[in-house]
Amino acid sequence: MTTGYDADLALLINGSWKLGEGRDLFPVVDPAKGETIAELPLASPADLDEALDAADKGFVLWRATPVEQRAAILHKAAALIRERADAIARLLTQEQGKPLVEAKGEVAGSAQLFDWCAEEASRIYGRVLVRPSGQRAMVLKQPVGPVAAFSPWNFPVYLMAKKLAPALAVGCSVIAKPPEETPGSCGALMRCLTDAGLPAGVAQMVHGVPDEVSRHLLGSPVIRKVSFTGSTPVGRHLMRLAADGLKRITMELGGHAPVLVFEDCDLDKTLDMVVPQKFRNAGQVCVSPTRFYVQAGIYERFVEGFAARTAQVKTGHGLEADTRMGPLANVRRPDAISALVEDAAAKGARVLAGGHRGNQGFFFQPTLLADVPDHADIMNNEPFGPVAVAAPFTTLDDAIAKANRLPYGLAAFAFTENMRQANLLGDAVESGMVGINTFAISVADAPFGGIKDSGFGSEGGIEGMESYLATKAIHTA
Repeated sequence: MTTGYDADLALLINGSWKLGEGRDLFPVVDPAKGETIAELPLASPADLDEALDAADKGFVLWRATPVEQRAAILHKAAALIRERADAIARLLTQEQGKPLVEAKGEVAGSAQLFDWCAEEASRIYGRVLVRPSGQRAMVLKQPVGPVAAFSPWNFPVYLMAKKLAPALAVGCSVIAKPPEETPGSCGALMRCLTDAGLPAGVAQMVHGVPDEVSRHLLGSPVIRKVSFTGSTPVGRHLMRLAADGLKRITMELGGHAPVLVFEDCDLDKTLDMVVPQKFRNAGQVCVSPTRFYVQAGIYERFVEGFAARTAQVKTGHGLEADTRMGPLANVRRPDAISALVEDAAAKGARVLAGGHRGNQGFFFQPTLLADVPDHADIMNNEPFGPVAVAAPFTTLDDAIAKANRLPYGLAAFAFTENMRQANLLGDAVESGMVGINTFAISVADAPFGGIKDSGFGSEGGIEGMESYLATKAIHTA
């Protein structure tokens, strides 16, 4: 296994890659070993001012660029992402910890986003309204302006692409603030855009202390739109900052996804689907299936089968070929997961698999807790880690009530062969996305977003494109 970390860590401002040069540095850590592997330069206030000025001027240039040229650059970027996929994926695994096969899938999905948005950009249609002869009334869709895009460390390449691709496609300029934990893979994505011919100033990438960067960018009148993916508390903070400038916002915030498993499901098939999905990216997924509510008649069989499969999940460094789950992404997470597991056990939960942290790095064992009461912390606070919690239910109404009991509403899942029941669940479960017998809910052509404390607005699909567009009516008499 070769673990050499080969990344050019820099800021991108107005087409120029900026290195250390006296800037503060942030340690980049391999979470599988807990060792520092590089140092990342952080943006100064002067850097942020330069990025804002570049984005302001870049917007004027980019919005006037014909859509065919914008699309051609995005298609070229997608091609370069695929060409460099292996190298980008290796950086992603070394920084974030996920198995290499998952990293490659994330990179491939990012290329798909750029291709899809490039095609959709030519279908941003307006309307012509009916008026008397000699008069015209038109409704146009125009790019909203420079965008501040904040993306997290759990899917750093894909979620950065999910903001860049639609914003650039419709004609906005962007200042991207990706996570400091995973700068190499994000920088490699941005280099694909610049190498594809994206003009200087159209897209910037800055790193820094999150609160300082967000206050600086959102305090500027240059920024017209804010897109954020992350925790609910940070989302509320950014909303307050954006309110002073009346900036448009899209918030994809935390979740605590319920999974309703009914007696009529194909149990073995369901288990074979849910266990790998639960431990994908070590459970660090905003839509990770976590609260498993299982109908009483199959409950014990379900948790026994889940525990047996969980015990077979091989953990290790993401670059090792047989690894099925890597470490948590940062040093804080194992202690946080341990506290949740201990609290649940103290309140009566059965630990049927895992339950302990690893011996090195930021590992935590794949874990299943059964009979978890509603008042356990983990039933109310998203673990964001490799822990599944299970409890029984009796009736359809009982299942829906359990699914809807929390203030979150990002994603929910259900497994049933009764299609009438499936239709009722789709209507009644309070969630921005519902997967029935599937976990495939994050795709380029579909909206992705939540309700309640999980945020508002969509990324992906035509709805995601719309969030970067302003509506203008033109009346001529």
